[in-house]
Amino acid sequence: MTVVTRFAPSPTGRLHVGNIRTALHNWLLARRHGGAFLLRIDDTDAARSLEEHVVAIRADLAWLGLHPDAEERQSARFGIYQAAFERLIAAGRVYRCYETQGELDLRRKVLLSRGLPPIYDRTALALTEADHAARAAAGEAPHWRFLLDHDTPITWTDGIRGAQHFDPRQMSDPVVRRADGSWLYMLPSVIDDIAMGVTDVLRGEDHVSNTATQVQMFTALGAAVPRFAHAALLTGSEGKLSKRLGALGMAEFREAGVEPEALIALLARLGTADPVDATIDADGLAAAFDLSRFGRAPARFDDAELDRVNAGVIHRLPFARVANRLPDGMDETAWLAIRPNLARVAEAADWWQVIKGPVAAPECDAETRLFLNQAAAVAATLDWAADPWGALTTALKEASGRKGKALFLPLRQALTGMDHGPDMKALLPLIGRDEALARLRC
Repeated sequence: MTVVTRFAPSPTGRLHVGNIRTALHNWLLARRHGGAFLLRIDDTDAARSLEEHVVAIRADLAWLGLHPDAEERQSARFGIYQAAFERLIAAGRVYRCYETQGELDLRRKVLLSRGLPPIYDRTALALTEADHAARAAAGEAPHWRFLLDHDTPITWTDGIRGAQHFDPRQMSDPVVRRADGSWLYMLPSVIDDIAMGVTDVLRGEDHVSNTATQVQMFTALGAAVPRFAHAALLTGSEGKLSKRLGALGMAEFREAGVEPEALIALLARLGTADPVDATIDADGLAAAFDLSRFGRAPARFDDAELDRVNAGVIHRLPFARVANRLPDGMDETAWLAIRPNLARVAEAADWWQVIKGPVAAPECDAETRLFLNQAAAVAATLDWAADPWGALTTALKEASGRKGKALFLPLRQALTGMDHGPDMKALLPLIGRDEALARLRC
């Protein structure tokens, strides 16, 4: 069987880090098995769905390199839903109800006060056709519930959580269609998964109870139940669910200088026993993707870990990938020289300023000033086409008797205005002879 996965966001807002993790898992599983990764825009909520969010979803996935093999939109599939719905009516698996929200809330309170589960009591099943006709004549439109099969326990083997068991008698028949004819999430999702040939559904553990209901919907429609896996939800680094995670969108990551490869590397391994490794690309992550490696404990999203991975990714980025993000005039030689010291590509501008100058001259005592002037005199005699830093430090070590920090630090401070930074062997030729001599003379 060809593996087919799907990512099904609602365009009622921007994608956040939890959404992207779900999309990534589905993309990785499809690639692992040479299958297809589908994008389904769940835009049945016409009032809240915005086209700008659809555009943003596509752009975010493209930025991350998660290119779907096909795309569907639920708003274009209402005819498919209606046909399946009519089949369920004929089979007696959906039924009409009229209770208001206030009435349902009161019933729940009564059940809870009696120590009973607050589930729908199926009162509407007792209505006759005459009752329905009377309500229609009075202008009442029904909402529709899916009739759970109480005689068939709901079970499946979850790809992450293992064996799952639900008693349908302890569950409410879910509302699947509102009185105005609009659809709720549960049934259209199942109909689409059947029609689109989805074989594997990977999503967050907050959907486990939905899956229990949807298992019976697949069966009622005469379809095979796909494989399900529910990943533990992300938590913040403080160890509790972080509201911030729900607001972290791709725009925020881009503005913060996070590379897409870093986000992919981190999210692919969060919640598993496998180490997060910046050197493994998306294809390598897909080849090793294994649901059995995921645990049930909450997966901790740590900003510091993301920073570490991001730096590792940047330290491997070729010049061609970043050329359009670097300061004017900065070439590949300069990029390779400063790359090991960057945590964000944008920091390249700071080091380009160090190279091109001017830099703030450090305050120094008379002894250091004498040493730097000695360095300037030596530097003026060097062959700058070879290794000026090696030649300069070797000559100064012999002439001054300095070594280690006493030798290198004053030179670095005078030449760059910094106590640390890129390898001076690579940096000094970029600064150039005349500029270096000017900085050493004080």
